[in-house]
Amino acid sequence: MKTLGLCIAAGLGLSACASGGTMGNTNPNNIVTEYPVETAMLNIYTKQRSENLVATIGNQTASADIQVTPKGNMVFNNKKVQGTEINTINKVNNQITNQSVAINYFTLNPLVFHGFTDSTGKYSVSNQTTTIPKMATVGASNKLITENVYSDSSMRKKIGTYNQNWSLTRDSNQTAWFCIETSDNMLAGGTSEGSSKECYKINAKGDILASKVTIAPPAGNSGQTITFNSK
Repeated sequence: MKTLGLCIAAGLGLSACASGGTMGNTNPNNIVTEYPVETAMLNIYTKQRSENLVATIGNQTASADIQVTPKGNMVFNNKKVQGTEINTINKVNNQITNQSVAINYFTLNPLVFHGFTDSTGKYSVSNQTTTIPKMATVGASNKLITENVYSDSSMRKKIGTYNQNWSLTRDSNQTAWFCIETSDNMLAGGTSEGSSKECYKINAKGDILASKVTIAPPAGNSGQTITFNSK
């Protein structure tokens, strides 16, 4: 699954909204204890939406304009799937530095991600290791995907292997942060890109209220950790 963090990292040369769903449970103190994480995932990665993320890096302002567009029925890796395009325009000091386009491929009921392709020719095949739950309690986390990325659709040259995990943490009595964390490249001899953590503030219906993406440099790298926040 192509997350926003790696799109942004690549675009900046760094090391690196829909709504609906079941209401979360509340207790007598009106504190939401469960959130519809599958609905949140659908709103983030499969529904039409746009957002602008901004970070300050030294004396520069970096930004990413992101447009998510459903593409309907498609075929990927010989499977009938649905696709969603993620178009990311990166800017530094308001000057365009890069544009990347990726398509995530998934099936529904249950929501399963199968991989992505992007405008550089990369071809990724995902193995979703767990089912995304309809509802999750604050504090829950789990593995999500192991992803193998190839240089092109021939899949002759593997260039990366990544793990993705999800977690749900409290923000307020009525909101939580739902995060997708992507590991650094685990392929022996592969390019180290650093890890990323993509977080979305959600309410009890799974609506996306705000977002942030944190990009950490590779282990042993002296580069700074950078956080992009939605405007």
